[in-house]
Amino acid sequence: MPLRTDPIAEARRHWTDRWGPEPARPMAAVTAVMRVQQILMSRFNAILRPHGLTFPRYEALMLLSFTHAGALPLGKIGERLQVHRTSVTNIVDRLEADGLARRVPHESDRRATLAEITERGREVAEAATRDMNASGFAFDALSADEQEQLSLLLEAVRRAEGDFSG
Repeated sequence: MPLRTDPIAEARRHWTDRWGPEPARPMAAVTAVMRVQQILMSRFNAILRPHGLTFPRYEALMLLSFTHAGALPLGKIGERLQVHRTSVTNIVDRLEADGLARRVPHESDRRATLAEITERGREVAEAATRDMNASGFAFDALSADEQEQLSLLLEAVRRAEGDFSG
């Protein structure tokens, strides 16, 4: 149920009253980004639930599906998804329990374990992606041009924070 007032606008008003408009502007922007992230995760999980997935598990399946061999070391998954190794373990545990991925030994490094997507995992990833694509990744409130602008703006923040070097 929608709120009657925008809590971020209200917080910005209070922030401005106490600290002025300069600190209130970035606070409101950051708070809005965080709230949109919550909204998107909720919508994504609703789209993915019929496939037995959460967004983190979907991301891992897609990552595996994009690789040539369909497998990656667990550490590499964490690096690419930018999550802690413990999170990767939990994600792969659930994918494995659902028959969507399996752990296999690395062929040349006995210390490493790979997560490998199964055929069923590919089928589920494909079906889930059809639904995600049909939803416009839940970003239908923005036009195509606005989505491009937003991507560029957020890329600048990520680049400034050293999120990537390329």
